[in-house]
Amino acid sequence: MKINLNNPKEFTIETVRSLVASEDDTVHTQFRVTKDGFLFLSKDVGNRNLEGIIFRIETNGAFNGYVGENASKDDAWVTRVYNVINENWPKPKSPYCDNF
Repeated sequence: MKINLNNPKEFTIETVRSLVASEDDTVHTQFRVTKDGFLFLSKDVGNRNLEGIIFRIETNGAFNGYVGENASKDDAWVTRVYNVINENWPKPKSPYCDNF
């Protein structure tokens, strides 16, 4: 699943909630944003395969409840993810967001 950050009707709390729900918590993942404005969850984490990525959020460690259906029900978490993406697109403060 990808969210087009250039389309305000597509970038909403609810689409971020769906993105969070779309992955399995048994593997590491990372929220990443491409230079052309697409938010997605990557199974490449850390500093691997960053070509075309304008910024990313710290790695979601497996089995910590950052993604998956249960995580998508955590309003505070979904809002935090939404806010950090919103605050950094289209001009990120840093290519790596780890304290949000």
